[in-house]
Amino acid sequence: MDLAKPSERETAPASGLTMGAYLRKHMREYGILLALIVIMVFFQVATDGILLKPVNLTNLILQNSYIVIMAVGMLLVIVSGHIDLSVGSVLGFVGALAAVMIVQWEVPYVLAGLICLAVGALIGMAQGFWVAFFKIPSFIVTLAGMLVFKGLTLWLLAGQSVGPFPANFQLIASGFVPDIFGSGRFNTLSLVTGIVVAAGILVMAVRSRRKQAATGLVEEPFAFFAGKYALITIALVYMSYLMATFRGLPNVFIVMALLIAVYSFITNRTVIGRRIYAIGGNEKAAKLSGIPAEKLVFLTFANMGMLAALAGLVFAARLNTATPKAGVSFELDVIAAVFIGGASMAGGVGTVVGAVVGAFIMGVMNNGMSILGIGIDWQQVIKGLVLLAAVVFDVYNKKKG
Repeated sequence: MDLAKPSERETAPASGLTMGAYLRKHMREYGILLALIVIMVFFQVATDGILLKPVNLTNLILQNSYIVIMAVGMLLVIVSGHIDLSVGSVLGFVGALAAVMIVQWEVPYVLAGLICLAVGALIGMAQGFWVAFFKIPSFIVTLAGMLVFKGLTLWLLAGQSVGPFPANFQLIASGFVPDIFGSGRFNTLSLVTGIVVAAGILVMAVRSRRKQAATGLVEEPFAFFAGKYALITIALVYMSYLMATFRGLPNVFIVMALLIAVYSFITNRTVIGRRIYAIGGNEKAAKLSGIPAEKLVFLTFANMGMLAALAGLVFAARLNTATPKAGVSFELDVIAAVFIGGASMAGGVGTVVGAVVGAFIMGVMNNGMSILGIGIDWQQVIKGLVLLAAVVFDVYNKKKG
């Protein structure tokens, strides 16, 4: 089927929805994308073009990398109907553990990193055990974990900052992918990578739509489909071009991209992903249909602990030191990113891409307000109001539906 000339069946969705009805039904998905665009355009104009300068764009990615990493894990926890308040403290504790092992005990940084990831997973398992099998509310368990790991971080560092890290370890957060096409000022690899990724996403989207069209299951109007992927393609290529004019792709950007791809596949295309959504939607019904709810909830917390540990390594490498106050209030930014990105408080709703978009909405706001010289006091007020608006929007949509 030629998608450039959609048939009447595609123009009028198989579900019978008009374009207006489709937009209302998917307002959450399109709303957050539109919000990100509007916020970026506003700050681009308000900062006289500073926001999207290559150097600032790179800094924006580096500054939000650990929030994005944890938001991916937090999405699964929230979709399953729970929450994890301990991620900021786990991040700080793992960063402290890495510093002690690498700087003081002289453990090779690769081995230390693997141990830290395992410790993070064990922490997630310990918390998930009480939530999944003993039915203790996740709010209480992870609140206790937040206090415990804050205290353990202070104890481990003895109230002192520990650093610096070896140069190779710092490359996790501050290094860039070398340009295999040359060593000039323009990083060709960055642009080529952006074009290839954008083309890959477009090809997969077209194939998926053709399969849906073959079975008469196309719901998204062609205008929305074309507009959405045109926007994604332009954004990816343009961002890659901007970074190519600076230093290219940061190492941590590659890590983030891989995580987003892997977890998007898990949530959209695997049995485990569908079951986690089913648990969040209706746990009793999921159990009656044979889904091992306890095991999957346990797994989501273990996964969250591992990703918090990874974020802790990235954050410590970026600061080049471990401090007792690392990770303070990070859990609030992570949870806010997931809710702003379209996840539901009741569970069962949300996407990985939405959580990432939510994280970048928070990041762009932080960055833009800092450039404009807005004080931290008003930054907190504005971020709180944005989070409240996102939750009110979620509740309004549910009542309307």
